[in-house]
Amino acid sequence: MDCSFYRTNRAFVFTIVIVFSTLLFSCGKGESTPSNTITFWHFWSEPSQRAALQQMIAEFEKQNNCKVEVTELSWNDGKTKLLAAFNSKTAPDVMEFGSDWVAQFSSSGVLKEIPKDLAHLDNFIEWSTQPCMWKDKIYAMPWVVDTRVLYVNKALLEQAGINGMPATMNDVLIMSEKVQAESGNNGFGANGADPHKVYKKILPFFWSNGGDVFNTSGGCVINSPENIAALELYVQLSRAGLIDTQKQLDAAFAQGKLAFWNSGGWLADKIGRENPLLDYTVIPLPAIAGEHGTSFAGGEYLSINAATEKQELATKLLQYLTNGKTALGFCKQITEAGFPADKVAFKDTYFASHPIRSIFSKQLQNAKMTPVHAKWLDVEVVIENAVVDALYGNKTPEQALNDAAYLISKLKPAM
Repeated sequence: MDCSFYRTNRAFVFTIVIVFSTLLFSCGKGESTPSNTITFWHFWSEPSQRAALQQMIAEFEKQNNCKVEVTELSWNDGKTKLLAAFNSKTAPDVMEFGSDWVAQFSSSGVLKEIPKDLAHLDNFIEWSTQPCMWKDKIYAMPWVVDTRVLYVNKALLEQAGINGMPATMNDVLIMSEKVQAESGNNGFGANGADPHKVYKKILPFFWSNGGDVFNTSGGCVINSPENIAALELYVQLSRAGLIDTQKQLDAAFAQGKLAFWNSGGWLADKIGRENPLLDYTVIPLPAIAGEHGTSFAGGEYLSINAATEKQELATKLLQYLTNGKTALGFCKQITEAGFPADKVAFKDTYFASHPIRSIFSKQLQNAKMTPVHAKWLDVEVVIENAVVDALYGNKTPEQALNDAAYLISKLKPAM
Protein backbone atom coordinates (compact mmCIF):
# COMPACT_ATOMS: atom_id res chain seq x y z
CA MET A 1 0.00 0.00 0.00
CA ASP A 2 1.21 3.54 -0.77
CA CYS A 3 1.18 5.02 2.74
CA SER A 4 1.68 8.55 1.47
CA PHE A 5 -1.43 8.16 -0.72
CA TYR A 6 -3.40 6.86 2.28
CA ARG A 7 -2.26 9.73 4.52
CA THR A 8 -3.01 12.30 1.82
CA ASN A 9 -6.53 11.01 1.25
CA ARG A 10 -7.18 10.65 4.97
CA ALA A 11 -6.14 14.27 5.46
CA PHE A 12 -8.39 15.31 2.58
CA VAL A 13 -11.38 13.48 4.05
CA PHE A 14 -10.69 14.93 7.49
CA THR A 15 -10.53 18.43 6.01
CA ILE A 16 -13.87 17.90 4.24
CA VAL A 17 -15.46 16.73 7.50
CA ILE A 18 -14.17 19.77 9.37
CA VAL A 19 -15.37 22.16 6.67
CA PHE A 20 -18.81 20.52 6.54
CA SER A 21 -19.11 20.58 10.33
CA THR A 22 -18.12 24.23 10.42
CA LEU A 23 -20.75 25.09 7.84
CA LEU A 24 -23.37 23.05 9.66
CA PHE A 25 -22.86 24.53 13.09
CA SER A 26 -22.11 28.12 12.11
CA CYS A 27 -25.37 28.85 10.29
CA GLY A 28 -26.21 32.47 9.76
CA LYS A 29 -28.57 34.20 12.14
CA GLY A 30 -31.53 33.83 9.80
CA GLU A 31 -31.31 30.03 9.49
CA SER A 32 -33.14 27.46 11.59
CA THR A 33 -31.16 25.15 13.90
CA PRO A 34 -32.31 22.46 16.34
CA SER A 35 -32.26 25.04 19.13
CA ASN A 36 -35.05 27.03 17.47
CA THR A 37 -37.11 24.17 16.05
CA ILE A 38 -40.15 22.83 17.90
CA THR A 39 -42.65 20.10 17.14
CA PHE A 40 -46.43 20.57 17.15
CA TRP A 41 -49.10 17.88 16.80
CA HIS A 42 -52.61 18.98 15.86
CA PHE A 43 -55.95 17.74 14.47
CA TRP A 44 -56.63 20.18 11.60
CA SER A 45 -56.05 17.78 8.73
CA GLU A 46 -58.63 18.82 6.12
CA PRO A 47 -57.03 20.71 3.19
CA SER A 48 -58.65 24.06 4.03
CA GLN A 49 -57.85 23.61 7.72
CA ARG A 50 -54.26 22.68 6.98
CA ALA A 51 -53.81 25.75 4.79
CA ALA A 52 -55.25 28.13 7.39
CA LEU A 53 -53.12 26.69 10.17
CA GLN A 54 -49.98 26.71 8.06
CA GLN A 55 -50.55 30.39 7.32
CA MET A 56 -50.54 31.13 11.05
CA ILE A 57 -47.52 28.91 11.66
CA ALA A 58 -45.57 30.65 8.89
CA GLU A 59 -46.19 34.03 10.51
CA PHE A 60 -45.06 32.68 13.89
CA GLU A 61 -41.89 31.28 12.33
CA LYS A 62 -41.18 34.65 10.73
CA GLN A 63 -41.73 36.56 13.97
CA ASN A 64 -39.58 34.22 16.05
CA ASN A 65 -36.92 33.15 13.54
CA CYS A 66 -37.76 29.51 14.15
CA LYS A 67 -39.13 26.35 12.58
CA VAL A 68 -42.32 24.57 13.67
CA GLU A 69 -42.48 20.96 12.53
CA VAL A 70 -46.17 20.00 12.40
CA THR A 71 -47.74 16.55 12.47
CA GLU A 72 -51.42 15.95 11.73
CA LEU A 73 -53.48 13.61 13.88
CA SER A 74 -56.99 12.23 13.39
CA TRP A 75 -59.71 12.12 16.01
CA ASN A 76 -60.04 8.38 15.46
CA ASP A 77 -56.61 7.42 16.73
CA GLY A 78 -54.95 10.69 17.76
CA LYS A 79 -55.24 10.06 21.49
CA THR A 80 -53.72 6.60 21.11
CA LYS A 81 -50.78 8.09 19.21
CA LEU A 82 -50.28 10.76 21.87
CA LEU A 83 -50.32 8.17 24.66
CA ALA A 84 -47.84 6.02 22.75
CA ALA A 85 -45.60 9.03 22.14
CA PHE A 86 -45.51 9.96 25.81
CA ASN A 87 -44.81 6.34 26.78
CA SER A 88 -41.92 6.16 24.32
CA LYS A 89 -40.67 9.65 25.21
CA THR A 90 -41.18 10.87 21.65
CA ALA A 91 -44.06 13.26 22.34
CA PRO A 92 -43.99 16.68 20.64
CA ASP A 93 -43.09 19.94 22.35
CA VAL A 94 -46.62 21.29 21.85
CA MET A 95 -49.84 19.38 21.30
CA GLU A 96 -53.55 20.01 20.81
CA PHE A 97 -56.19 18.31 22.97
CA GLY A 98 -59.95 18.21 22.90
CA SER A 99 -61.43 19.82 26.01
CA ASP A 100 -62.40 16.48 27.55
CA TRP A 101 -58.92 14.97 27.07
CA VAL A 102 -56.89 17.52 29.00
CA ALA A 103 -57.54 16.16 32.49
CA GLN A 104 -56.34 12.66 31.60
CA PHE A 105 -52.97 14.02 30.51
CA SER A 106 -52.57 16.80 33.08
CA SER A 107 -53.35 14.39 35.93
CA SER A 108 -50.70 11.94 34.72
CA GLY A 109 -47.82 14.39 35.06
CA VAL A 110 -46.74 14.52 31.41
CA LEU A 111 -47.64 18.17 30.79
CA LYS A 112 -45.63 21.23 31.73
CA GLU A 113 -47.19 23.59 34.25
CA ILE A 114 -47.82 27.00 32.68
CA PRO A 115 -47.17 29.93 35.05
CA LYS A 116 -50.20 32.14 35.66
CA ASP A 117 -48.39 35.25 34.46
CA LEU A 118 -47.78 33.56 31.10
CA ALA A 119 -51.15 31.86 30.67
CA HIS A 120 -53.24 34.99 31.32
CA LEU A 121 -56.42 32.94 31.80
CA ASP A 122 -58.34 36.10 32.69
CA ASN A 123 -58.29 36.91 28.97
CA PHE A 124 -60.50 33.92 28.17
CA ILE A 125 -64.19 33.09 28.53
CA GLU A 126 -64.60 31.95 32.13
CA TRP A 127 -66.08 28.52 31.50
CA SER A 128 -63.43 27.76 28.87
CA THR A 129 -60.67 27.88 31.49
CA GLN A 130 -61.96 24.96 33.59
CA PRO A 131 -60.24 22.21 31.56
CA CYS A 132 -56.94 24.12 31.85
CA MET A 133 -56.69 23.43 35.56
CA TRP A 134 -55.65 20.40 37.55
CA LYS A 135 -55.25 20.71 41.32
CA ASP A 136 -55.09 24.51 41.05
CA LYS A 137 -52.28 24.46 38.49
CA ILE A 138 -52.47 25.41 34.80
CA TYR A 139 -51.54 22.78 32.21
CA ALA A 140 -53.30 24.04 29.07
CA MET A 141 -54.54 27.18 27.36
CA PRO A 142 -57.92 27.48 25.59
CA TRP A 143 -57.69 28.09 21.86
CA VAL A 144 -61.13 27.89 20.24
CA VAL A 145 -64.59 26.88 21.51
CA ASP A 146 -67.82 25.81 19.86
CA THR A 147 -71.24 24.33 20.50
CA ARG A 148 -74.20 22.66 18.80
CA VAL A 149 -77.63 24.06 17.93
CA LEU A 150 -80.89 22.59 16.64
CA TYR A 151 -81.18 22.41 12.85
CA VAL A 152 -84.80 22.62 11.65
CA ASN A 153 -86.06 21.65 8.20
CA LYS A 154 -88.78 24.27 7.60
CA ALA A 155 -90.08 22.56 4.45
CA LEU A 156 -90.81 19.29 6.28
CA LEU A 157 -92.65 21.17 9.03
CA GLU A 158 -94.78 22.98 6.46
CA GLN A 159 -95.59 19.70 4.70
CA ALA A 160 -96.89 18.39 8.01
CA GLY A 161 -98.99 21.52 8.58
CA ILE A 162 -96.76 22.88 11.35
CA ASN A 163 -96.28 26.61 11.77
CA GLY A 164 -93.64 28.23 13.96
CA MET A 165 -90.60 26.95 15.81
CA PRO A 166 -90.55 24.71 18.91
CA ALA A 167 -90.13 26.47 22.27
CA THR A 168 -89.51 23.28 24.26
CA MET A 169 -88.17 19.81 23.59
CA ASN A 170 -91.67 18.52 24.21
CA ASP A 171 -92.73 20.68 21.25
CA VAL A 172 -89.98 19.02 19.23
CA LEU A 173 -91.42 15.63 20.18
CA ILE A 174 -94.96 16.60 19.17
CA MET A 175 -93.76 18.10 15.88
CA SER A 176 -91.54 15.10 15.14
CA GLU A 177 -94.42 12.70 15.66
CA LYS A 178 -96.59 14.80 13.36
CA VAL A 179 -93.91 14.94 10.64
CA GLN A 180 -93.57 11.17 10.83
CA ALA A 181 -97.34 10.56 10.79
CA GLU A 182 -98.29 13.13 8.14
CA SER A 183 -95.50 12.74 5.60
CA GLY A 184 -93.63 9.58 6.51
CA ASN A 185 -90.43 11.57 6.89
CA ASN A 186 -88.09 11.33 9.86
CA GLY A 187 -88.76 13.73 12.68
CA PHE A 188 -85.82 13.74 15.11
CA GLY A 189 -82.25 12.53 14.64
CA ALA A 190 -80.84 10.51 17.54
CA ASN A 191 -77.23 9.37 17.75
CA GLY A 192 -77.04 5.61 18.14
CA ALA A 193 -73.82 3.65 18.68
CA ASP A 194 -71.27 6.30 17.72
CA PRO A 195 -68.22 6.53 20.02
CA HIS A 196 -67.25 9.96 21.33
CA LYS A 197 -70.40 11.55 19.92
CA VAL A 198 -73.39 10.10 21.79
CA TYR A 199 -72.53 11.77 25.09
CA LYS A 200 -72.48 15.17 23.38
CA LYS A 201 -76.12 14.62 22.46
CA ILE A 202 -77.43 13.27 25.78
CA LEU A 203 -75.64 15.63 28.18
CA PRO A 204 -77.64 18.64 26.91
CA PHE A 205 -80.81 16.72 27.77
CA PHE A 206 -79.51 16.06 31.29
CA TRP A 207 -78.41 19.65 31.81
CA SER A 208 -81.55 21.16 30.30
CA ASN A 209 -83.66 19.12 32.72
CA GLY A 210 -81.66 20.17 35.79
CA GLY A 211 -79.46 17.08 35.91
CA ASP A 212 -75.72 16.41 35.75
CA VAL A 213 -73.19 13.59 35.87
CA PHE A 214 -71.51 14.59 39.15
CA ASN A 215 -72.64 16.78 42.03
CA THR A 216 -70.49 19.54 43.52
CA SER A 217 -68.83 17.03 45.87
CA GLY A 218 -67.79 14.78 43.00
CA GLY A 219 -70.39 12.11 43.65
CA CYS A 220 -72.00 10.40 40.67
CA VAL A 221 -75.63 11.46 40.19
CA ILE A 222 -76.18 10.22 36.67
CA ASN A 223 -79.20 8.15 37.75
CA SER A 224 -81.05 11.14 39.20
CA PRO A 225 -84.79 11.50 38.47
CA GLU A 226 -83.96 14.47 36.22
CA ASN A 227 -81.56 12.43 34.10
CA ILE A 228 -83.88 9.43 33.89
CA ALA A 229 -86.69 11.68 32.64
CA ALA A 230 -84.31 13.31 30.15
CA LEU A 231 -83.20 9.95 28.75
CA GLU A 232 -86.83 8.84 28.51
CA LEU A 233 -87.54 11.94 26.40
CA TYR A 234 -84.52 11.22 24.18
CA VAL A 235 -85.78 7.67 23.60
CA GLN A 236 -89.27 8.98 22.77
CA LEU A 237 -87.79 11.40 20.25
CA SER A 238 -85.80 8.60 18.63
CA ARG A 239 -89.02 6.65 18.05
CA ALA A 240 -90.31 9.58 16.01
CA GLY A 241 -87.25 9.76 13.83
CA LEU A 242 -84.01 8.11 12.88
CA ILE A 243 -81.26 6.48 14.96
CA ASP A 244 -77.87 6.56 13.25
CA THR A 245 -74.33 7.89 13.42
CA GLN A 246 -73.59 11.61 13.41
CA LYS A 247 -72.14 11.37 9.91
CA GLN A 248 -75.25 9.69 8.53
CA LEU A 249 -77.61 12.05 10.36
CA ASP A 250 -75.70 15.07 9.04
CA ALA A 251 -76.11 13.61 5.55
CA ALA A 252 -79.82 12.91 6.10
CA PHE A 253 -80.48 16.48 7.19
CA ALA A 254 -78.46 17.94 4.32
CA GLN A 255 -80.51 15.81 1.91
CA GLY A 256 -83.79 17.13 3.35
CA LYS A 257 -84.79 13.81 4.97
CA LEU A 258 -84.78 14.86 8.63
CA ALA A 259 -86.83 17.53 10.41
CA PHE A 260 -84.77 18.12 13.60
CA TRP A 261 -81.10 17.45 14.26
CA ASN A 262 -78.67 18.75 16.88
CA SER A 263 -75.37 19.45 15.12
CA GLY A 264 -72.45 21.82 14.69
CA GLY A 265 -71.37 24.54 12.30
CA TRP A 266 -69.80 22.07 9.89
CA LEU A 267 -73.29 20.99 8.84
CA ALA A 268 -74.14 24.49 7.60
CA ASP A 269 -71.02 24.33 5.42
CA LYS A 270 -72.03 20.90 4.14
CA ILE A 271 -75.51 22.14 3.24
CA GLY A 272 -74.03 25.15 1.47
CA ARG A 273 -71.88 22.88 -0.68
CA GLU A 274 -74.30 20.03 -1.34
CA ASN A 275 -77.84 21.40 -1.08
CA PRO A 276 -77.81 25.21 -1.01
CA LEU A 277 -81.55 25.45 -1.74
CA LEU A 278 -82.52 23.49 1.38
CA ASP A 279 -85.18 25.41 3.32
CA TYR A 280 -83.86 25.23 6.87
CA THR A 281 -82.95 27.32 9.89
CA VAL A 282 -81.05 26.92 13.15
CA ILE A 283 -82.29 27.77 16.65
CA PRO A 284 -80.86 27.49 20.17
CA LEU A 285 -81.70 24.20 21.87
CA PRO A 286 -85.27 24.40 23.22
CA ALA A 287 -85.84 24.12 26.95
CA ILE A 288 -86.92 21.03 28.85
CA ALA A 289 -87.24 22.49 32.32
CA GLY A 290 -86.50 26.19 32.73
CA GLU A 291 -86.23 29.11 30.35
CA HIS A 292 -83.69 27.75 27.88
CA GLY A 293 -81.88 24.63 26.79
CA THR A 294 -78.24 24.04 27.67
CA SER A 295 -76.03 22.77 24.87
CA PHE A 296 -72.71 20.97 24.84
CA ALA A 297 -69.63 23.19 24.57
CA GLY A 298 -66.36 21.79 23.34
CA GLY A 299 -63.02 23.34 22.65
CA GLU A 300 -59.46 22.87 21.50
CA TYR A 301 -56.64 23.30 24.01
CA LEU A 302 -52.88 23.62 23.71
CA SER A 303 -50.36 22.13 26.13
CA ILE A 304 -46.60 21.75 26.48
CA ASN A 305 -44.70 18.51 26.99
CA ALA A 306 -43.22 18.37 30.50
CA ALA A 307 -40.02 16.95 29.00
CA THR A 308 -39.53 19.67 26.40
CA GLU A 309 -36.20 21.46 26.18
CA LYS A 310 -37.86 24.31 24.28
CA GLN A 311 -40.19 25.66 26.97
CA GLU A 312 -39.72 29.33 26.09
CA LEU A 313 -40.44 28.87 22.39
CA ALA A 314 -43.26 26.42 23.12
CA THR A 315 -44.89 28.94 25.46
CA LYS A 316 -44.61 31.61 22.78
CA LEU A 317 -46.42 29.33 20.32
CA LEU A 318 -49.25 28.78 22.80
CA GLN A 319 -49.56 32.51 23.44
CA TYR A 320 -49.50 33.28 19.72
CA LEU A 321 -52.13 30.73 18.66
CA THR A 322 -54.50 31.53 21.54
CA ASN A 323 -54.16 35.27 21.09
CA GLY A 324 -57.55 36.74 20.19
CA LYS A 325 -56.40 38.27 16.91
CA THR A 326 -54.77 35.06 15.68
CA ALA A 327 -57.63 32.82 16.79
CA LEU A 328 -60.20 35.16 15.23
CA GLY A 329 -58.43 34.99 11.88
CA PHE A 330 -58.43 31.20 12.08
CA CYS A 331 -62.15 31.05 12.94
CA LYS A 332 -63.02 33.38 10.07
CA GLN A 333 -61.37 30.98 7.65
CA ILE A 334 -62.53 27.71 9.23
CA THR A 335 -66.16 27.47 10.33
CA GLU A 336 -65.50 24.21 12.21
CA ALA A 337 -63.06 26.06 14.46
CA GLY A 338 -65.99 27.84 16.06
CA PHE A 339 -65.11 30.89 18.11
CA PRO A 340 -61.96 32.27 19.77
CA ALA A 341 -61.82 31.48 23.48
CA ASP A 342 -60.44 35.00 23.94
CA LYS A 343 -63.17 37.20 25.49
CA VAL A 344 -62.73 40.19 23.22
CA ALA A 345 -62.39 38.24 19.97
CA PHE A 346 -65.37 36.07 20.90
CA LYS A 347 -67.58 39.17 20.80
CA ASP A 348 -66.24 40.38 17.45
CA THR A 349 -68.94 41.88 15.21
CA TYR A 350 -67.97 39.41 12.49
CA PHE A 351 -70.01 36.67 14.17
CA ALA A 352 -73.07 38.85 14.75
CA SER A 353 -73.13 39.73 11.05
CA HIS A 354 -73.57 36.08 10.04
CA PRO A 355 -77.13 34.84 10.73
CA ILE A 356 -76.22 31.20 11.42
CA ARG A 357 -73.04 31.83 13.36
CA SER A 358 -74.84 34.43 15.48
CA ILE A 359 -77.16 31.65 16.71
CA PHE A 360 -74.15 29.55 17.69
CA SER A 361 -72.75 32.57 19.52
CA LYS A 362 -76.05 32.99 21.34
CA GLN A 363 -76.13 29.29 22.25
CA LEU A 364 -72.65 29.52 23.76
CA GLN A 365 -74.16 31.79 26.41
CA ASN A 366 -76.10 28.70 27.55
CA ALA A 367 -73.62 25.87 27.10
CA LYS A 368 -71.49 23.68 29.35
CA MET A 369 -68.35 21.64 29.07
CA THR A 370 -67.89 18.15 30.44
CA PRO A 371 -66.71 17.83 34.05
CA VAL A 372 -62.96 18.00 34.66
CA HIS A 373 -62.31 14.38 35.58
CA ALA A 374 -59.14 12.31 35.20
CA LYS A 375 -61.21 9.32 34.10
CA TRP A 376 -63.65 11.24 31.92
CA LEU A 377 -62.93 9.20 28.81
CA ASP A 378 -63.91 6.08 30.75
CA VAL A 379 -66.99 7.84 32.12
CA GLU A 380 -67.88 8.82 28.57
CA VAL A 381 -67.90 5.18 27.44
CA VAL A 382 -70.19 4.18 30.31
CA ILE A 383 -72.64 7.00 29.50
CA GLU A 384 -72.70 6.18 25.80
CA ASN A 385 -73.28 2.48 26.43
CA ALA A 386 -76.18 3.34 28.74
CA VAL A 387 -77.79 5.58 26.12
CA VAL A 388 -77.43 2.95 23.41
CA ASP A 389 -78.95 0.28 25.69
CA ALA A 390 -81.95 2.54 26.30
CA LEU A 391 -82.32 3.52 22.64
CA TYR A 392 -82.40 -0.07 21.43
CA GLY A 393 -84.64 -1.30 24.23
CA ASN A 394 -82.04 -3.48 25.92
CA LYS A 395 -82.74 -1.68 29.19
CA THR A 396 -85.20 0.91 30.45
CA PRO A 397 -83.71 4.39 30.87
CA GLU A 398 -83.82 3.90 34.64
CA GLN A 399 -82.04 0.54 34.48
CA ALA A 400 -79.45 1.88 32.06
CA LEU A 401 -78.58 4.87 34.25
CA ASN A 402 -78.60 2.85 37.47
CA ASP A 403 -76.08 0.48 35.93
CA ALA A 404 -74.06 3.43 34.64
CA ALA A 405 -73.98 4.99 38.11
CA TYR A 406 -72.57 1.77 39.56
CA LEU A 407 -69.86 1.50 36.91
CA ILE A 408 -68.86 5.15 37.20
CA SER A 409 -68.63 4.89 40.99
CA LYS A 410 -66.01 2.17 40.52
CA LEU A 411 -63.73 4.45 38.53
CA LYS A 412 -60.91 6.01 40.56
CA PRO A 413 -60.05 8.76 41.25
CA ALA A 414 -63.60 10.10 41.60
CA MET A 415 -62.63 13.68 40.80
